[in-house]
Amino acid sequence: MGAPKSAAGNNNRAMSFYTKDKHLYCEKLRVKDIQARVAHSPFYLYSLAQVRENYEAYTSALAGIESMVCYAFKANNNLHILRQLAKWGSGGALVSGNELKLAKAAGFAARRTVFNGNGKTCDELRLAVDHGAMVNIDSEFDIENIDRAATSVKKPVNVLIRINPDLDPEVHPYVSTGIRDSKFGIRNEQVPWFLDRIRAAPLLNLVGVHCHLGSTIQDVQIFRDATFLMLQFVKTIRQEGFSLKYLNIGGGLGIDYERTNTLPRQADLIDRIRDLLTGDVTLIIEPGRSIVGNAGILVNQVLGVKANGAKHFIVVDGSMAELVRPSLYDAYHHIGFTEPVSGEVKTYEVVGPVCESTDFFGKGRQLATPHDGAGLAVHDAGAYGYAMSSNYNGRMRPPEYLVDGDRLTRIRRAEQFDEYVRLFDTT
Repeated sequence: MGAPKSAAGNNNRAMSFYTKDKHLYCEKLRVKDIQARVAHSPFYLYSLAQVRENYEAYTSALAGIESMVCYAFKANNNLHILRQLAKWGSGGALVSGNELKLAKAAGFAARRTVFNGNGKTCDELRLAVDHGAMVNIDSEFDIENIDRAATSVKKPVNVLIRINPDLDPEVHPYVSTGIRDSKFGIRNEQVPWFLDRIRAAPLLNLVGVHCHLGSTIQDVQIFRDATFLMLQFVKTIRQEGFSLKYLNIGGGLGIDYERTNTLPRQADLIDRIRDLLTGDVTLIIEPGRSIVGNAGILVNQVLGVKANGAKHFIVVDGSMAELVRPSLYDAYHHIGFTEPVSGEVKTYEVVGPVCESTDFFGKGRQLATPHDGAGLAVHDAGAYGYAMSSNYNGRMRPPEYLVDGDRLTRIRRAEQFDEYVRLFDTT
């Protein structure tokens, strides 16, 4: 669809978004034409072809390996996108009771879902056991709550032990999850205690081990290091009499936010660990960002241009309330216009209207000076974009649209103020 695509598995550029005659396209549709059709600004726009290409990059890379791709719902939980992934055969990596409910609503097979998290509630665990999801054990109190949930529901539950591998993925500390002092997982030396506790719980069926290193990972060698380490645990635990089936290495593969065209692809990750895997273990991988990240953009309109001293600003109608990653992580997103802009090129900060100095999408960007009303796209916003949006400053969350070839579909309507006010009704 649209422009010629890159080779399968290349997550470095979202080729379903491309520029032609200075117009930004999403598959076969000009984004400026979409803006004319959409009554709301800003809005999120996704390419279905890019989501599918990214997902199939994993399934193709995993050919010949017993495996499950479990999409991480937290990256983007739009029900329409989830339904597509379920239809293509994806499993699900879940971190809340409501994500469990979404998995059921979207048609995910319960046996292909994993319930993660360091603070699962008793109600959520009962739901997970009843649903038939696999559940990760994250702590001493977590295993007690899982056991109680299974006893309450009167069903056995397949569990994995989440082991903290103490490996540094060298990413932003806020998205590093596999180092020793992380809140996630259990320390290596604690494993024997957990094995004894599982032996004493007839409804807990230990089926695998799990680790998660972090997010935005750019060096796939760390996945090899983790896989090697976790396979040693598989061997040791099997010697203790447990019949382990699954090795879950989590997700976290980064995408090319900065357009360097040097980041590893899905196939690079799998090829780096392929020779370590044996036929008696099923690999579980939990990608989120690398499936949906480059498949979405946030489409804004320019409100105006201003200068304060030596600084120049492009002010748009989108904000940190719609996309918080730049403000939260100082994350970089490529920024460009959806239409021809011919003004003088200057160094700009692209900012929103929210009453915070941290309300920005980009700093130090060389951009042509836009006219008022020009369309501006923040790229690679499909992951942790809408999912982390808020009502800060009384802003209503934006709508989401999906392009499939030449067809545009609204897949989430904009929040309405009247609906928001009704949330405060206590009668």
